[in-house]
Amino acid sequence: MTNLINKQALVLGGSRGIGAAVVTRLQQEGANTTFTYANANQAAAELAANTGAHAVKVDSSNREALASVIHDQGALDILVIAAGVLVMGDPLELNPDDIDHMLDVNVRSPYHASIEAAKNMKEGGRIVIIGSVNADRMPMAGGAAYALSKSAMQGFVRGLARDLGHRNITVNNIQPGPVDTDMNPEDGPMKDTMHSFMAIKRHARVEEIAGMVAYLTGPEAGIITGAQHTIDGGFSA
Repeated sequence: MTNLINKQALVLGGSRGIGAAVVTRLQQEGANTTFTYANANQAAAELAANTGAHAVKVDSSNREALASVIHDQGALDILVIAAGVLVMGDPLELNPDDIDHMLDVNVRSPYHASIEAAKNMKEGGRIVIIGSVNADRMPMAGGAAYALSKSAMQGFVRGLARDLGHRNITVNNIQPGPVDTDMNPEDGPMKDTMHSFMAIKRHARVEEIAGMVAYLTGPEAGIITGAQHTIDGGFSA
């Protein structure tokens, strides 16, 4: 697995879960990878030590700080945005500040990060956003704001793909269904409900999502852009 030798990659939100699996896979493919984290100091240090990737602490909701980190990377080949926040519950009772924070991380951050990276991104670069199948289907109550944040990514990648296409930069949105992470463990209380909607009745493994990232950032995916790539075990079928 050496499709990305000498490629410069940045993963936002890379210390745990899907992000950590993406960092690991990009490093295995030969990329020189930097990843950001907000609070998981120990997990970030362990991932950096185990993979050789470089960790940078920054809050994705802080636009200026994030822009500074991206600028410091120089000309990127690959940007993967895995940072995300999940807030669910009765919309009449949820704290509006929590919703605004989720929108900052899930919507504003991907927009500003992608634009900042694109300023210096190399010809043929790759931008990949980790979205959610909930942009297409929200079968449970309490997910209106989260679905809003993820559906916004669909329109964003379509538009940015056209804006950057003349430089052969691709922009894609991966939409996982249930994935076995700390945020949504396979043995969690919602397991049976989520699996009831699925054709393949299990959570995805983080490595399966990372494999999709590796393909979209690799040499065979240069014509794939502005697209939604659902990987959900038939959750939305």
